Amino acid sequence: MVTIADVAEKAGVSISTVSYAMSGKRTISPATRARVEAAIDALGFRPHAGARSLASRSTNVIGLQAPLRPGVDVHVVMEIVTGVVTQMRSRGYDILLLTGDDAQSLERAAKGSMVDALLVMDIESDDPRIAALARLDVPAVMIGLPSGRRNVPCVDFDFEGAGWMAVDRLVQLGHRRIALIGSPEEVMTRHTSYADRLARGFVAACDDAGVAGSVHPCPAGADAVAAIDAIRAEDPSITGFFIHNEAALPHLVARLTEHEVHAAGAPAVVALCPENVARAVPSLTDSIAVPAVAMGAAAADAITDMIAGARPPGVRLIPPTLSTHTA
Repeated sequence: MVTIADVAEKAGVSISTVSYAMSGKRTISPATRARVEAAIDALGFRPHAGARSLASRSTNVIGLQAPLRPGVDVHVVMEIVTGVVTQMRSRGYDILLLTGDDAQSLERAAKGSMVDALLVMDIESDDPRIAALARLDVPAVMIGLPSGRRNVPCVDFDFEGAGWMAVDRLVQLGHRRIALIGSPEEVMTRHTSYADRLARGFVAACDDAGVAGSVHPCPAGADAVAAIDAIRAEDPSITGFFIHNEAALPHLVARLTEHEVHAAGAPAVVALCPENVARAVPSLTDSIAVPAVAMGAAAADAITDMIAGARPPGVRLIPPTLSTHTA
């Protein structure tokens, strides 16, 4: 079956441009419109009846469920939201923010014809909202990657790959006993997808490299100092630290620096956090950026394409990148 994505590829334009050319919602240059129309004729494309129906009752509103649960890093959440809002605004859509964390609020928004589509954040490995999303008669994308069969498209950062990358870097720096200092206990207990995947990649990379690794939850803020002291007291042989806890990061690095475990010239820490956060921490030289704004924008692109009739994207993961800079 010919899809709008096929038309876009043949015409050499984006899916949204094809959609605008067909709907007349935005001004398209005569040359571009001619290419789109020629591609439609050549491929024999006919919009799906369901897509036409959706377009005819469009609200130009996207529902974004962004629950602020205990232990969640609000700064990263808001960066993802910024990416979604900015990209959707450029596409002519408004955002309806849903702050609940259950399937009922998603169902109310969809069945009440309040939104054209749904974006859902803070995904758990075995998320109870997935089944409800699969039943709803609106496009949906999860910003997160659950375990097992995925009936709903997913967009996220490759946290598992980040775990591998951090271990590789710490091993390169000479560390043979490494600890992952991760999210607060409540995030790990909920089996939030990113925390599970990060730990899985970290442990697998340690096993592959033949080094010892352990995973530790950590409270946010200044309370992290007591946590790192307890971890080091229990196992003084730990020399390398992979930290994924933005609020705790400056306190942890300061403590490790104070105890001469870490220094800019002899790094013992790799951080996973937004790049601006990493650069604000004295003596931190190695970090893997969490591309939060890009994640939100990518999810917005995926849902816009689905509204236009494109094939669901399946799973899209943004790859990790290691930055090494002078502190």
